[in-house]
Amino acid sequence: MTLSVVVPVKDEADNVAALAREIAAAMAAERAEIIFVDDGSTDETAARLLALKDEIPNLRIIRHNGNFGQSRAVRTGVQATRADLIVTLDGDGQNDPADIPKLLSLLRADNTGRLGLVGGVRVERQDASNRRFASNFANAFRRCMLNDGASDSGCGLKAFRRDAYLALPYFDHMHRFLIALTLREGYEVEEVAVNHRPRIHGTSKYSNLHRALVGIVDTFGVRWLQTRFRGQVEPEEM
Repeated sequence: MTLSVVVPVKDEADNVAALAREIAAAMAAERAEIIFVDDGSTDETAARLLALKDEIPNLRIIRHNGNFGQSRAVRTGVQATRADLIVTLDGDGQNDPADIPKLLSLLRADNTGRLGLVGGVRVERQDASNRRFASNFANAFRRCMLNDGASDSGCGLKAFRRDAYLALPYFDHMHRFLIALTLREGYEVEEVAVNHRPRIHGTSKYSNLHRALVGIVDTFGVRWLQTRFRGQVEPEEM
């Protein structure tokens, strides 16, 4: 197994089948597993995924017994992975699986082991103007507070080293701060422009107000974490 693709989903019954097939097609040349983590869906999301098991043999489905949030779903998926390199993308179909090789090529080109994460930067975003404004404001606020240089911290399309991710402190909503947290651990981060597509089915699980309020509180929390870090340890066995 050379790669694991992790997709957190909740109530995305009308999107998951097409997305799973797209991921499988994009990863046809890889020895990859595709893990969908159903975070307590109340619709037919799990059933639609189970119906694909024969068609996509490398598809794995993990289901939470309740709704625990996107960050927990991502962490559940990463903990279950069998590969050292991991890609995540959102389950609403707005991230384009065809961009995955672009992120992987950068991660694999690193011979130092210092590159921990490659983050996608959505260009020509296909969201409503109010969501784009809220996202731009949030990114600017986080860059100012955290000094992480992140252009699009909310993009779900990311590629990273499994060990780098598991070294990060876990908390709810941490998925929005992966760049800052990865830098905190002493790893390097790169960004690459990726495609962004309109949502065809369903609605977003987050409101702008909820996202803004939680994001502000969490940003101060991550800033505190940055101040409490003493540096990267390089132990030497004697």
